[in-house]
Amino acid sequence: MTGRKATGRKAQDDRTAGYALLTPTLVVLALALAAPMLLLLVYSLKSQTGITIGGDLTWTQYQAVLGRASYRTLFWRSLAISGAVTLVTLLLAYPMAYFVAFHVKRAKFLWLIALTIPFWTSYLLRVFSWKVILGFNGVINSALMRLGLVDAPLEFLLYNPFAVVLTLAHAWAAFAILPIYVSLEKIDRSLLEAATDLGDGPWRRFRRITLPLSMPGVIGAAVLIFVPTTGDYVTPELVGGPKGAMLANAIEAQFNSVGNWPMGAALALVSMTGVALVTAAFVLAARAATRAIR
Repeated sequence: MTGRKATGRKAQDDRTAGYALLTPTLVVLALALAAPMLLLLVYSLKSQTGITIGGDLTWTQYQAVLGRASYRTLFWRSLAISGAVTLVTLLLAYPMAYFVAFHVKRAKFLWLIALTIPFWTSYLLRVFSWKVILGFNGVINSALMRLGLVDAPLEFLLYNPFAVVLTLAHAWAAFAILPIYVSLEKIDRSLLEAATDLGDGPWRRFRRITLPLSMPGVIGAAVLIFVPTTGDYVTPELVGGPKGAMLANAIEAQFNSVGNWPMGAALALVSMTGVALVTAAFVLAARAATRAIR
């Protein structure tokens, strides 16, 4: 009986110690995440006349957000651009991660450092660099004209969804390479050797073993890219133009240009909810596809 009490007391002490360790993190999360979200929710339930924000709670802002076709268009465009960025980035990152994981025998850490060197510079500076490269008188157009391949600068390179996808794919490539590399590195090489002994070729071995076992890293990388790029503001503002504008640009306009904080808060919360639902559906579908591959 005494031993049982001692065991129960020890378990209680362990739980108390665990809560004590979690307390600083919970405080930071509450102040840095929960409090701003609560403030956004409160503002989204207000009405605004001129510069005066009303005190009564109302669903007017949400009705306007869900009922306005322009906001729906921006939302679907944001999802489409982010989906394209995620797909392009994964297609570029997977071969790089695969090469380092399976073909580099020495100094893998140096290879990973080399892959991330371009991302040591400022994000804003990299976006401006792509603006210079893709611009009307930029590097690509100047080179094509000097070579005589085009008579006039190509206008489709900048200020459209293509420029946004290209810039974001480059900006987030490192964040896709690393989690995919970790998943590939953890694969037991004896499984590949056994598949080879059983007669599987390289493609069949990749499809049956390597790809399914690396899917956790792929899914993690996809979520890591899709969620933040959906709410990206800087890149569409600098290289997207009117055709490449995303929902984050409309949210920024409501807060800064228009000064309608309740509408901006409602837009932000609706977009976050929509992105969360789409992300959850993607993760579930990806897991089901992984099980089907196996």
